[in-house]
Amino acid sequence: MSKVDISVVIPFYNEDESLAELHAWIKKVMDENAFSYEVLLIDDGSRDESWNIVKKLKETNPEVRGFKFSKNNGKTAALQVGFNECVGEVVITMDADLQDSPDEIPGLYKMIKEEKYDIVSGWKQKRYDPITKTLPTKLFNATTRYISDIYLHDFNCGLKAYDSKVVKNITIYGEMHRYIPVIAKWNGFSKIGEKVVQHRSRKYGTTKFGLERFLNGFLDLLSITFINKFGKRPMHFFGLFGVISFFLGSFMTIFLIAEKIISIYNRQPYRNVTDNPLFYLALVAIIIGSQLFLAGFLGELFVKQGVSKDDYFVSEKV
Repeated sequence: MSKVDISVVIPFYNEDESLAELHAWIKKVMDENAFSYEVLLIDDGSRDESWNIVKKLKETNPEVRGFKFSKNNGKTAALQVGFNECVGEVVITMDADLQDSPDEIPGLYKMIKEEKYDIVSGWKQKRYDPITKTLPTKLFNATTRYISDIYLHDFNCGLKAYDSKVVKNITIYGEMHRYIPVIAKWNGFSKIGEKVVQHRSRKYGTTKFGLERFLNGFLDLLSITFINKFGKRPMHFFGLFGVISFFLGSFMTIFLIAEKIISIYNRQPYRNVTDNPLFYLALVAIIIGSQLFLAGFLGELFVKQGVSKDDYFVSEKV
């Protein structure tokens, strides 16, 4: 497929009420601004009529491209498929629930093409979500800012714009769609901007946000932080703590044995080394140190062999 100005990547799950309206809105914006474009609709295993609506849109709108998962893989998987398939010079991601406004697309496009940003993240300065969603989001954003040293107000905003070279050179998995700016920065795409965007109240359906997604997000943040720092050199992490633990345990063992030898030499009362609880702590430290060192060694072997990308099975395309 030939290059276009903009690829709009929209992952969705059970959004049959909003898809046609969202597409019509995107089409209106694109036509008004004379953009060449494509709309990639990725069905994350919906159980309603969403996929049938995508197929109907495709029949009359050649810019529509649909991808359907055979099961629910999550938003990250859907975005990764969209990134792999898109051909736009600028890639826009947005949610399918009509809370993201397509009217923001021209401004986002301008920041990428004219101001030369690698990524522009939307900031929903005024939100219409319940406090059960906004409060965890604030905590999440504050933690991510501290760890990543990227000052964005809303890392998890679905409305973002990317230079195509960014999405073609990063890989996301798990629940890491929240951390695409972080992953991009660690891959050398450091010009990251922010744009205040309109946030609309949900018109159809219910939110897919749950507490487990919030907890998983923090675990993924720890994961990508570790991978960035030690993913190519795991021995530097495991080996360091392994050596410290091993030598600490060895030192305690030598100390206990030396203490007994000195007591015997001076003909003083002594107890067996194995009667001292410190001996067992030393033994545990030696064992843990050896295991950590071995984990670092195995990690180095895996890194050398290379890590394959996650594959997601797309059961249908239109």
